[in-house]
Amino acid sequence: MNYIKAFFVGGLICLIGQILIDKTKLTPARILVLFVCVGCVLGGLGWYPMLVDFGGAGATVPLTGFGNNLARGVKEEIDAVGAIGILTGGLKSAAGGLTAVMIFAFLTALIAKPKQK
Repeated sequence: MNYIKAFFVGGLICLIGQILIDKTKLTPARILVLFVCVGCVLGGLGWYPMLVDFGGAGATVPLTGFGNNLARGVKEEIDAVGAIGILTGGLKSAAGGLTAVMIFAFLTALIAKPKQK
């Protein structure tokens, strides 16, 4: 049942993204930023963790999950060290994912031969 819930939640997030691409003039990059911001706001309000409890990886893997991770890190860091946690919490909580992104982007740049349009 966990797989079905994860598939449903992840698929719903992807469906919303596809509808935004098809029905609006938003670029994919703006939609991705929108998803991170929505995840951050929902995480800050305490609503996204309920979605994570229901959907598991279907909620944590998409970009909305990244935004939630940033919000959670900021909340935890504010509780631990005070107002400076606003600046450090998000980076601490997302450091592993951001490092992986940079490493894979670097490796892709070494392998790929990009062409200018």
